[in-house]
Amino acid sequence: MVERIKVEFKPFSAPAGGDLVIFVNDALETGARAAEILGGTVLETIARAAGAEHFKGKAKKTLILPAPQGLAADRLIIVGTGPAAEIASLDWLNLGGVVQGALKGERATVAADLPDHEFSAVQAGDLALGMQLRAYRFDRYKTKKENGEEPPKAPKITILAADPAAIKRAGKTAEALGAGIAVARDLVNEPPNVLFPEEFANRAQALEKLGVTVEVLDEKDLKKLGFRALLGVGQGSHRESRVVVMRWNGGADKEKPVAIIGKGVTFDTGGISIKPAAGMEDMKGDMAGAACVVGLMHALAARKAKVNAVGLIGLVENMPDGRAQRPGDIVTSLSGQTIELINTDAEGRLVLADMLWYAQDRFKPVFMVDLATLTGAIMVALGQEHAGLFSNDDTLAERLAQAGTTTGEKVWRMPLAPAYDKLIDSKFADMKNTGGRHGGSITAAQFLQRFVNGTPWAHLDIAGTGMNAPQSDINKSWGSGWGVRLLDRLVRDHYEA
Repeated sequence: MVERIKVEFKPFSAPAGGDLVIFVNDALETGARAAEILGGTVLETIARAAGAEHFKGKAKKTLILPAPQGLAADRLIIVGTGPAAEIASLDWLNLGGVVQGALKGERATVAADLPDHEFSAVQAGDLALGMQLRAYRFDRYKTKKENGEEPPKAPKITILAADPAAIKRAGKTAEALGAGIAVARDLVNEPPNVLFPEEFANRAQALEKLGVTVEVLDEKDLKKLGFRALLGVGQGSHRESRVVVMRWNGGADKEKPVAIIGKGVTFDTGGISIKPAAGMEDMKGDMAGAACVVGLMHALAARKAKVNAVGLIGLVENMPDGRAQRPGDIVTSLSGQTIELINTDAEGRLVLADMLWYAQDRFKPVFMVDLATLTGAIMVALGQEHAGLFSNDDTLAERLAQAGTTTGEKVWRMPLAPAYDKLIDSKFADMKNTGGRHGGSITAAQFLQRFVNGTPWAHLDIAGTGMNAPQSDINKSWGSGWGVRLLDRLVRDHYEA
């Protein structure tokens, strides 16, 4: 796997080998400082090459040339930004991904300069983060060289800026966020024979190096506390279940925390209600919600976020051995409410039922957000462009939607209503764990709402976005790390001191 790249910001100066990246608008104009680095002869060469290649400076289009004589670089990469009037609102995150995708070698210099435009800290940070996200690779289990070549080394990236000191903080934030997303991607990409509940918990404990307090509850602890719904999911596996509580105390001492909860089914066969064989290998990613929580806690701690946050993940493996729970079983959840099992493949909501109740009861949080690859039904409704958003609180829902628009990790609010709630009423228990085929993602959310006890809460169904999501300029990975940027933005915009 490629080491995570390091990006540094420096004042404008001549490059020292490697790739040199400059930006041009649709008039093929670059900034005065970048032009000074290039020199008049090189600018003329660029103009001739652009004409020959029909390069018009459109946003995210690139023109790559061997570095002309007199330029202390190996290659010259010209990246279009489109019309000058649109540069202020340009998507610098994805443009950073385009830049990284064009790089080769171990060194690159990026001249952040355009006519009549000073790069803001936000733009510079987004550019750096986009480069980090595009550079991610997961190939630790490949033993053969691709095309007979050694795997690429982590490139050293230098971004030249007019006022590097002013945007250095944004760069550090981008580095922290990029590292958190990489942690989440790593977890989702790992095979299930490597990443089972106990190992997942061990990896979460690595956050202690960043100042996060990590508490791991084993099966003995969980039985004592009454996590019967969660433990029921894992009882068919020889791998023991775990719950991990991660606390970052960056806010005031008595300030209530925000709580983020993740479903962590490290492999989901469906249990006795076993899934079809085709595509079952993808069920290693059924812990993408828990991976996001760990990645978010990493990001918050690494950037020293001024907030109290608690991340909770329920880790189980759903297997169909002789001890596995059966359709028709009734379990008593941590809340005391009873659940009739209709389908053992509707297991994630059983895990979250106990996790949500525990989070609100123990921590009394400002809000709770849970993330789960919960239903295939959400992909029928929304495809893979949006995550499903369900909430009992309009303010929280609106803030999540706003954060989704800002980050590009988009959510779409879905309904909750008493009519749907009736579909999960049971003849034999307080509720059943599935309401049937129609409105499957909605009835799953209605189920979860019974365990939040009035706490402001949002449920994000990330089945279409957390794993095997569409690739983009900033993501070429099967595990996307979706949700880390969304929730970091939510916290940063509304809940930090």
